[in-house]
Amino acid sequence: VQLVESGGGQVQTGGSLTLSCAASGHTYSKYAMGWFRQAPGKEREFVAGIGWNGVHRYYGDSVKGRFTISRDDAQNTAYLHMNSLKPEDTAVYYCADVQAWGDYVPVDEGAYDYWGQGTQITVSA
Repeated sequence: VQLVESGGGQVQTGGSLTLSCAASGHTYSKYAMGWFRQAPGKEREFVAGIGWNGVHRYYGDSVKGRFTISRDDAQNTAYLHMNSLKPEDTAVYYCADVQAWGDYVPVDEGAYDYWGQGTQITVSA
């Protein structure tokens, strides 16, 4: 499985960005996808996750109400729509996935099997 993130860049405080995560190589049809981020000197943290059919979505406390996760299985792509960005959102953002069904959406990075290479988001004050 290969995951490729895109859409990173620099934005001013209050701005918006949308990240994409294109997936390929799955041998299974049901999988959950997650977004994590890691800022310099900090541990990687859960940002958002979405279940295999898009019904179940979970968010980290720091992004609730500002970020939205979605997926388009016809395009094998997950998205992270980010609004009202703050300097503390600056980090490398990673997408990940794991075979899953039902309402299973892991928030623990250790539960995910595959990861993208990451994309940098920088929010300037």
